[in-house]
Amino acid sequence: MGNQKEVVIKVINYIERNLEKEISLEKIAKNIGYSKFHLNRIFTEYTGITMYQYIQNRRLTVAAEKLVKTKEPIVQIAYEAGYGTQQSFSFAFKQVYQYPPKIYRKIGIFEPKQNRISMCKIYTPFLSQTVSGILPSIESLEIYFRTYISHCKFAAEDKEAAA
Repeated sequence: MGNQKEVVIKVINYIERNLEKEISLEKIAKNIGYSKFHLNRIFTEYTGITMYQYIQNRRLTVAAEKLVKTKEPIVQIAYEAGYGTQQSFSFAFKQVYQYPPKIYRKIGIFEPKQNRISMCKIYTPFLSQTVSGILPSIESLEIYFRTYISHCKFAAEDKEAAA
């Protein structure tokens, strides 16, 4: 099982490095050394979404950020997100963000819909501990999750620095 998790991490890293390039399941599978069907099954099992959904959602999230934070033309953002036409980009964008790109840009508030997936381990014994049948307090859970998120961020940075 640990090996499959490493495979999913490799897939995520490959996708993140190539978001603005042409990515196909075939290219990912060839790069990782698995069949595209088996690789997609493993990825979906660990993440809850298909590789295609992850790629599309990550690209649309990056596009949404560019719409709000840059003055780059929408057609250029569409192309960078892997869409052949502004119309196909606008259709996909509206499905995820509820607004067409032009209106989303005017609203000016960036809300990520798909952040990079982190494969950090969650220390589940803490979450399952009870004292006399009482679950941990909200405050202790907040502290736990802040620590967990911080750990994942630093673990990801350490892995990238080591690579």
